Amino acid sequence: MEYYLKNREDIARFVNDEILTSTEAIKVLDITRQRLSQLVKNGQLVPLKKEGGVSLFLRSDVEKKKKELEELRKKFGPYNK
Repeated sequence: MEYYLKNREDIARFVNDEILTSTEAIKVLDITRQRLSQLVKNGQLVPLKKEGGVSLFLRSDVEKKKKELEELRKKFGPYNK
């Protein structure tokens, strides 16, 4: 995916729309903070930047992981039987 950011407004829009904090990623994925840490540690979800306790994620990466997790929940979820 390519992004064309021509001015400050484009950059601000991109950051607001396409970059997620850990807290936002947790909400999108419907997982716990511990599970997010596990996904990052195992390399299953790679932050764009990690500084101290703050991690930033690309929305498309989080959405892709969400689809993967939903498929796994359908396949292996104990509540689906």
